[in-house]
Amino acid sequence: MTDKLRKNMHRETILVLLVAIIMGNSLMTAALDQTIITTDESGLNNPEPTEQSSLPVLQPKETTPVTGNYVLNDTAGKPCIKVSMGVEYIVIEKKKASYFNLDPSTTLATGRCGQKEAVLSLAIVGEGGYLDLTFAKEGNISYVSKVRANLAPSKGNKNYPGVIEHEKLFPTAADHSLKCNSQTEFHLAENLRVKLGPLQFQAFKLTNGKFGEEVECWADFNKRIFPIIIGATVVGLLLIAVLTFLIIWNNRRQAGYDRI
Repeated sequence: MTDKLRKNMHRETILVLLVAIIMGNSLMTAALDQTIITTDESGLNNPEPTEQSSLPVLQPKETTPVTGNYVLNDTAGKPCIKVSMGVEYIVIEKKKASYFNLDPSTTLATGRCGQKEAVLSLAIVGEGGYLDLTFAKEGNISYVSKVRANLAPSKGNKNYPGVIEHEKLFPTAADHSLKCNSQTEFHLAENLRVKLGPLQFQAFKLTNGKFGEEVECWADFNKRIFPIIIGATVVGLLLIAVLTFLIIWNNRRQAGYDRI
């Protein structure tokens, strides 16, 4: 083999190695680029849930809230508060109402139990707001003494707090539960209202964790008794009209006999 042939083979070998190195770098770059694109697409198609996405979203129209069942136990594991109700927040901005219904599946129930005072706190997951109901006991009567709420909608970066206190709402005898099919609206602040209903609750003493004998709320009583009162009034007026007609007719008839 001549020196010239050896030099040519050496050059060809070097050229082949250079081509292999260049092709290898190109393949690696393409592979890396493909990996980055795949990762980005995966992230876009499966976004992680964020706190912002779980915040309350106000709705322009009012709908019926889902009824949630909430039980608060004391340190001994016995229930001290049991509530079944639907909750609707009403936000007023520029004389326009927006609505948000509390979802029981994203609501955490906590609180505290005492001898004369107990608090049920319903918190929206993601710090979207809360609703606190404070129950008080005087002798054989329990009632709601305080309603406190706050709503932090996803838009606007604004909180809507409100409270009413020093009240005696829904007074109920011990061992009894209050039931109200009518919706009860609380004006907690100028721009926040909370509507509860239908609702049933009992505090401090529950036998076997069950509701006691039901007591009808005033709103339901008025709805039930009002038609009866109206009906009785109409019947009374009709009777008066009939009796008046009979008396007048009888007097005229008697006057006719007297002329004869």
